[in-house]
Amino acid sequence: MRTTDSLPAAVIRRKAIVYIRQSTNAQVKEHLESQRRQYDLVEVARAHGFSNIEVIDDDLGRSASGSVERPGFDQLVAELCSGKVGAVLCLEASRLSRNGRDWHHLLELCGLVEARVIDIDGVYNPCLPNDRLLLGMKGTISEFELGIMRGRLMEAVRAKARRGELRISVPIGFVWDRESGLGLDPDLRIQEVVRLVFRKYEELGSARQVHLWMRAEAVHFPRPSGGKLLTSFEWAPARYRNVISLLKNPFYAGVYSYGKSKAKTEVVDGRPRKSYGHLKPIDQWDVFLRDHHEGYISWEQFERNQEQLARNAFSKAAGVKSGRGGQALLAGLLTCGRCGRRLQVVYTGKTPAPKYRCQRAYVMLGLPRCMAFGAWRVDEAVAAAMIRAVEPMAIEAARKAEQMQQSQETERSRIVELELEQAQYDAQLAERRYAACDPDRRLIASQLEESWEEALQRVEACKGKLESHRKASVPTVDAEALEDLARDLDAAWRAPSTDMRTRQRLVRAIVEDIVADIDEDSGEIVLIVHWKGGQHTELRTRKPSSGEHRRTTSDEAVAVIRSMAGKWPDNHIAASLNRMGLRTGHDRSWNAARVSAYRQTHGISSYRRSDDDGDRLTMSEAASELGVSDHVIRQLIRDGLLPAQQLVEGAPYQIRIADLRSDGVRQALEQRKSPRRMSSDDQSSLFPDT
Repeated sequence: MRTTDSLPAAVIRRKAIVYIRQSTNAQVKEHLESQRRQYDLVEVARAHGFSNIEVIDDDLGRSASGSVERPGFDQLVAELCSGKVGAVLCLEASRLSRNGRDWHHLLELCGLVEARVIDIDGVYNPCLPNDRLLLGMKGTISEFELGIMRGRLMEAVRAKARRGELRISVPIGFVWDRESGLGLDPDLRIQEVVRLVFRKYEELGSARQVHLWMRAEAVHFPRPSGGKLLTSFEWAPARYRNVISLLKNPFYAGVYSYGKSKAKTEVVDGRPRKSYGHLKPIDQWDVFLRDHHEGYISWEQFERNQEQLARNAFSKAAGVKSGRGGQALLAGLLTCGRCGRRLQVVYTGKTPAPKYRCQRAYVMLGLPRCMAFGAWRVDEAVAAAMIRAVEPMAIEAARKAEQMQQSQETERSRIVELELEQAQYDAQLAERRYAACDPDRRLIASQLEESWEEALQRVEACKGKLESHRKASVPTVDAEALEDLARDLDAAWRAPSTDMRTRQRLVRAIVEDIVADIDEDSGEIVLIVHWKGGQHTELRTRKPSSGEHRRTTSDEAVAVIRSMAGKWPDNHIAASLNRMGLRTGHDRSWNAARVSAYRQTHGISSYRRSDDDGDRLTMSEAASELGVSDHVIRQLIRDGLLPAQQLVEGAPYQIRIADLRSDGVRQALEQRKSPRRMSSDDQSSLFPDT
């Protein structure tokens, strides 16, 4: 270490750089004395004889640990490399660097250009071994000091966290009180919306569906407007991340946790870079205290929620997925009885129909598929078994459903009432602010008046929403009608208002898993249904043949076509089927082309007029033969005078030519041509003999 007399004139003629740094923004704002002392180094440089002095303070608020870029330090290094720097002034070694790499690199450059390092203790020449040794020790001590301070502080924080006394930031719905400590947020509106999210998830089983329900019902969610302090909120439409963050946070289950994430260090451009927020598994958390505070749900319910979220994850193995709609009732429930993998749903055919396949081994490994079968027979069999299983409890479940519906209506009304109460408070606050404003300050008064008007509009909107909600409330269901519906579960199951997603959720409420296999000898699908509660049931259903689907023509329509095909043309058959109210397998009306297509597919012979040898006529042909209308022929048939044959009810009549020439028909037609008078012995004549 040298004195000012040892500074050569060549060094003094160069530039002196005063390097100023503080580690954090908080130090920049609060530790002003440290800044003042560092800026005073300019006078120290002048005292050493330097006239050209430059101050580098670009690194205020930046750490010198080596993981953060420091543009000021990079500028200092560039100036040293140019050879124009005669001295580097700093308050102490820790201001220049807290890591050995930067410190020794700086000393190496100072030694090459014969620059001096000056601090409050004296002047150092890195070219001299003794000075270089002392500077190296100072740098090492600075780096070691940083580790000691960080370790001491972190250990104190962990010790306080292990006692559950560290006041970490808490999620929405909780607050730290100065006296009572951690507790629920006193805002009842916030409490209600948090509890509502957990109740709806337990009901719907999907975070996405909870979010969609909240958007459909216009349920708003609190959004912090005061930064990390969580002292003020603004209510906005719910987002998906609001729902998923509540469901995944164990804090709502009364768990106090600390050390849930870790930092990772990567080398980028030769410099270490730290990234934070990498979550760790629960078993690796530093602090995990159950029953630490009052929660919104129990720990058991939190675990159930996490299991359901894991099962709902797309394309993840293990577990039954929640009902998501579609055409397959058992999507995600079936397990292959041969390889243990989940059966997947695929849609095949010109009009896509669901089909269950075990094809993961085929796709991933190129192995043959274990099994594949159509979905509709299996779905019908499981649905029938489920209805039989719940029939004894149907009435009780229906009554409970009514109670749940009423409680949900009460919850919705309560949320709207709390929203109205909040809007009224905001309006009153805006009114008080406007009243307290000096009228002469017109700019402020106009702004406060506008805010008051907006608050009043929100009050009116909330009142209208509450009124419409009360008018639209579902009326009380008749208990007798509800019990009648519960007795006929099959009708409720097949009702148009019951969508596939509702059916899937009902099945998953009582079915744990289904193991499927195919009995090749009998051609049957064997299902082992594992009910929730430990019971098992074996179901057998015929395996659909290739090309078979559920859109088949009814047996009654098939019987009509077969009985009429050889004796009537296709257009007459189609008219008869439509008059009888029979539909095709695709629920369409019949025409000649569809009747012809069905006959050709099933090998039914077509109509041939020559087969009758002209012996039988239709009603229209018979009317033309006799020169009368169809009504006359129909009346003769109704009176029993003209024999006629109908193959099925609603089909056209067949009349033999010989029957048209009978005496009874001839006399009836002659009688129709002459005036018809009725005589009665008991009736007096209108014109008696005089």
